[in-house]
Amino acid sequence: MKNIPEVRLGLIAVSRDCFPIELSVKRRAAIASLCENGLYECPVTVENEADMLKAVADVKAAGCNALVVFLGNFGPETPETLIAKNFDGPTMFVAAAEGDGDLINGRGDAYCGMLNCSYNLAMRKIAAYIPAYPVGTAADIAAMIADFVPVARAVIGVKNLKIITFGPRPQDFFACNAPIKGLYELGVEIEENSELDLLVAYKAHANDPRIPAVCEDMAAELGASGNSYPAMLPRMAQFELTLLDWAEQHKGAREYVAFADKCWPAFPEQFGFEPCYVNSRLASRGIPVACEVDIYGALSEYIGACVSGDAVTLLDINNSVPASLYDEKIRGAAPYALTDTFMGFHCGNTPACKMCSDRAVKYQLIQHRLLEPAGSEPDFTRGTLEGDIAAGDITFFRLQCDSEGVLRSYIAQGEVLDVPTGSFGGIGVFAIPEMGRFYRHVLIEKHFPHHGAVAFGHYGKALFEVFRFLGVGDIAYNRPKTLPYPTENPFC
Repeated sequence: MKNIPEVRLGLIAVSRDCFPIELSVKRRAAIASLCENGLYECPVTVENEADMLKAVADVKAAGCNALVVFLGNFGPETPETLIAKNFDGPTMFVAAAEGDGDLINGRGDAYCGMLNCSYNLAMRKIAAYIPAYPVGTAADIAAMIADFVPVARAVIGVKNLKIITFGPRPQDFFACNAPIKGLYELGVEIEENSELDLLVAYKAHANDPRIPAVCEDMAAELGASGNSYPAMLPRMAQFELTLLDWAEQHKGAREYVAFADKCWPAFPEQFGFEPCYVNSRLASRGIPVACEVDIYGALSEYIGACVSGDAVTLLDINNSVPASLYDEKIRGAAPYALTDTFMGFHCGNTPACKMCSDRAVKYQLIQHRLLEPAGSEPDFTRGTLEGDIAAGDITFFRLQCDSEGVLRSYIAQGEVLDVPTGSFGGIGVFAIPEMGRFYRHVLIEKHFPHHGAVAFGHYGKALFEVFRFLGVGDIAYNRPKTLPYPTENPFC
């Protein structure tokens, strides 16, 4: 995953000058001894603004891009909050619990100090990450730091991201059209291009000497059974190189890139293939390529890649599970009602590593019906990666800017069931507790589009904290039966 940040954490302890500074120093050292992955322990303990400037300069010089501010005792509320203001990166605030048995000279009162700290942060309008219960022992805080790493990685990534689009969006896909105002509010840059720009760049890569090596890599990934159209590999390899070169040449001042590309109806006929398999390969490297110029889908996927450190995908919340399939394969075998299940589908953009072993490059049935002569063999509609998505835990989520320019989001944890779909495309049977209510009172009620990002694992906790840190006020989730939605009829 080369397109996501490496988090380099710094740890700064603060101390109120009327409390023993040794408390903060000793407690900071205890935390550092329990943390792995290169946590940098700043030697400057902050008691005043001059110390604050020295500490911030020190962690910057050490290459830190994220920070933990530790209240080893009550803490100086002004200098400690100015650390976050002067440091260019996500900052977490945590506080020491009492625990050494000495409640005279060994009492730090950081439990109290955290209240003043949070109040001061709010007055200064400084965004900071404060864990659910931010007071703890060295071991507790080391665990909080581990939880903070994926949050920090996503925040750093978003602040240094450029989304490159090739459009416009397909006709009658207004669901993928959203104001870019929200991107600027998040700190994301965007570059919008035409399909013609992409076609010109693609043609310029004809006979690229790197094509054979990419073809060889594709063939190895697909295996003999999955490489259904070996003669098409050079075309797809040419396109992969086109996107990778465009990303490198156009990311400008940004470090990370995601794409949102138009993939139909003109694309396959002009390029000679469907882009889905290439899109899946880039996603497996941490470079999401969202279908149908879905800009916020690309952003959601990128956040998921940063949080999980793994490949993600973008799927349609597509079709209901037939009652006959539910009765045969799910009822009694899994704790889900029929309305908890649905099928997530896209033409073939899910990375091969997240699909069952029978996945293969195939053709896009829907576009074959639309674009190629009836009864003909598939030609330019080939290029999808199809098969059932592998069973396992998932998180379905999305960050979206609504038509009024307000950022909204949802997160729902569930799983892909080990149930053959008997269908086409990249598809799986998904189960999310109380999906039926979530579908009506979140997805429909709040006007979310049909695309959702999928992370392969349960990452709701980190995603929730990322969205909060980014200032998203509306974070919806699949509520249990005991917690009705505001729009839910209590008499049903």
